[in-house]
Amino acid sequence: MKCIQRTYKYGSILLWLGRGAGADRPSPAAAPERLPFSRVTPEDVAFFRKILPGRTITDPDLLESNNVDWLKSVRGSSEVLLRPQTTEDVSQILKYCNSRNLAVNPQGGNTGLVGGSVPVYDEIILSTALMNNILTFDSISGILTCQAGCVLENLSLYLEERDYIMPLDLGAKGSCHIGGNVATNAGGLRLLRYGSLRGTVLGLEAVLADGQVLNCLAKLRKDNTGYDLKQLFIGSEGTLGVITAVSILCPRKPKSVNVVFLGCETFEQLLKTFQLCKGMLGEILSAYEFLDSECMRLLNTHLKLPNPISDCPFYVVIETSGSDPTHDGEKLHNFLDEAMTSSLVTDGTVATEDSKIKALWSMRERVTEALTHDGFTYKYDISLPVERIYQLVTDMREHLGDRAKSVVGYGHVGDGNLHLNVTSPTKDPALLAAIEPFVYEWTASCHGSISAEHGLGLKKRNYIYYSKPSQAVALMGNIKAMLDPKGILNPYKTLPDDLK
Repeated sequence: MKCIQRTYKYGSILLWLGRGAGADRPSPAAAPERLPFSRVTPEDVAFFRKILPGRTITDPDLLESNNVDWLKSVRGSSEVLLRPQTTEDVSQILKYCNSRNLAVNPQGGNTGLVGGSVPVYDEIILSTALMNNILTFDSISGILTCQAGCVLENLSLYLEERDYIMPLDLGAKGSCHIGGNVATNAGGLRLLRYGSLRGTVLGLEAVLADGQVLNCLAKLRKDNTGYDLKQLFIGSEGTLGVITAVSILCPRKPKSVNVVFLGCETFEQLLKTFQLCKGMLGEILSAYEFLDSECMRLLNTHLKLPNPISDCPFYVVIETSGSDPTHDGEKLHNFLDEAMTSSLVTDGTVATEDSKIKALWSMRERVTEALTHDGFTYKYDISLPVERIYQLVTDMREHLGDRAKSVVGYGHVGDGNLHLNVTSPTKDPALLAAIEPFVYEWTASCHGSISAEHGLGLKKRNYIYYSKPSQAVALMGNIKAMLDPKGILNPYKTLPDDLK
């Protein structure tokens, strides 16, 4: 594939872009020009300090971490960080910003991977970090209502004390906020068992661009009265409104949890093991994750994590959760016996104690951390038909040859989500031009999605046409224009530049 290399510089961000010959759209990752928003004045800062005393931050040193994304690949130049505590605070902020035409960047835990949670230019950062109160919990229905700034791990600990768990679990759980999880429709490790946030979020509260509070904070599992407006905000990445609270359906804490770490010789065997797993474990199956041998090499090399089993081309992490240890243990034993007897699995180990369970899970959860030590990482979050997941990794390795340091694949087999990562010693424009748009064209050819759970953010906004028809994208633009006519909410994110 012939590629054209382009460079764009804006703010303090330098982007190197690749574009396939014959493409009929603007260069997908091209840096957007600053839109004609107002700039913050001393009078604006005085207003914010009046309504948020002690919570209006203008010190550049304190703003530094909020201006840079987790991957340190995108850096904004915001001069104001606002830390509201209540929905009313957010309402006053947005009403004022809308009247002044000041752009706003909503920010949760800032753990996103597509540049959606940090400013592009000088947008005001609206942090939900202080909106961290649990509002109510119904121990009969399992419905939790909380503010958007609650850290996922804190919610998990709160629920576990009450014999419940959160329906999602992420590697970034120690930092990410539930509001950000909902705004990006985060998937995670438990989606196979409990489904996506589009199903478990029962209601939410959001503040619109003009400061109007939309209270859809329902606590009902069934409500068929009109349009389900909350779905507009789930996965909208803060472009339609700022989520301030959510109500979420939480499952009971399982009394029996087992984790199995298995090795397979081929990806075909891994998929057959998944089929067997679904049939024999049934209702107790809660996760089916995989990583390849390159991931294991990085875990060994950079984090000194030993392989718990013998070396294999592919590894599987299976979790079961149920209410009867004897029943679950018997089902797991029968599954493992069949998997080994039929030669689908070459080696494995089982953990039932918390410390060992965490150790096995770390082999999957810490791959992202290991990648950060391997060099500059190009990350892709792809959804594909399950049988095609690993073919993309194989084809990418062949396509790149020795231009990449590492090409690794891991992810959620249970829901067809591949995390493809390519590393190089340093940022490499030529390598990026070889990866993109190859990876998106390959995904589109399989009718997959270019973003399974990370969102589009800044980095992938213009690639949306690989996954959505132009009519659907145009309708998204109409919805954005209706709810945020001035476009002040998280500009330059999610929607492509040709809609602006």
